[in-house]
Order: sequence, then structure tokens, then C-alpha cells
Amino acid sequence: MISSSLYPKIQYISQGETLTAQMQHIRQALDAGAEWIQIRWKQPKDLAFHKFCRAVKEHCISYQAICLLNDHVDTARATDVDGVHLGLTDMPVADARVLLGSDKIIGGTANTLADVVQRMEENCDYIGIGPWRYTTTKQNLSPILGLEGFTKIVQDLQQLNCVVPPLYAIGGIRLEDISILQQIGVYGIAVSTLITEQPQQITSIKSLLT
Repeated sequence: MISSSLYPKIQYISQGETLTAQMQHIRQALDAGAEWIQIRWKQPKDLAFHKFCRAVKEHCISYQAICLLNDHVDTARATDVDGVHLGLTDMPVADARVLLGSDKIIGGTANTLADVVQRMEENCDYIGIGPWRYTTTKQNLSPILGLEGFTKIVQDLQQLNCVVPPLYAIGGIRLEDISILQQIGVYGIAVSTLITEQPQQITSIKSLLT
């Protein structure tokens, strides 16, 4: 059984070549109704990045939104954001849990059924599955799952007859994909380009994610 959750069903994964651009996109997403921001910054960390994370956290607090970091567990701990999202090659979930504490959110990436089971065994609070389709926002993209891959993973999970954390689809998701993903049994979506380019679409996405 896939568990229900009080988590928002939309994650906005930040995008931008500079911290200034990232902040602009994050503020636009929050203004448009985003309730969950995942800061994704793959460039070197420095004092400016720490200040940026603290500023985003304060904005999220004012909007009553969740603020997570993609990777960067040390920065997440230093800035006291709400948690982290970890890729399969990032810090082990158990180590991150020790550093961050039991009250922080830890999500994990998965590309296969085995990955999902691993994430469940690691007690991830949610699991991001993907990619749904090809996307240019991430380097070293895992094998694309598409409709067939997503359907197979969710069906196999149902056969396991166990409680599964909320599943978020990620990777090139468009507005027309949302109803299909809902039918498959995905809890929510993690989106970058769609919201960066059209933040006003958050209202439409929320209406589709029942």
C-alpha cells in the first residue's frame, strides 16, 4: 500500500545559473503558490551559497513552505533548512539522518524497483522516481522510465503489500502528464523547467493533483 501524506504534492526544484537567478525563480514560484522548494545547486559552495540558503529558508517560512537542499547535507545542517534530497551516489541516508536529526525530511532518488526498496529500507520520508522523460536540467541522466517503467514499478510495489512512502515523479514532466501519473498511483511531482518558465502553472498543476 502506498501511504498518504501531508506533504505538498508539488516540489519546485530550483533552476538558474546564478544565485540571483535562482532566487528570482524561487520567489516567483512561492508567489505563484509553491509550498515546497528544493534548492538544487551543483556549483561550488561558498559563503554566498550559505547566505542564499538562509535567505530562501526565511522566504519559505514567510510563505509556510518547505525548504530542502538537494545533497549538501553539511549546508543543510548549518542553515537548519527542513531537510535534504539525496541521490543514489550522495551521502548515505543513515549518515544524513545522524547529522540532521529525526525531525528533518530526507528524500531519496530511485530509478528501479530495487532502488525504491533500498530507499524504503533506508527509511526515506519520500521517494523521487524518474526520469519520466528526457530532461536537460540534469547531467548523467538515469535510464528514462516513461509510462511503462513507472507503471511496472508501482504495480510491483503493490504486489509487495507493504507501506510505501509518497512517490514523486521527476524528469521532464509536462502539464498533460499529470493525470496519467495520478492514474498510475504517483503521489506528487517534482518539477523544475515547467515552473521556472511558467510559474503561473502551479495553479493548474494543483487542480490536477487530486
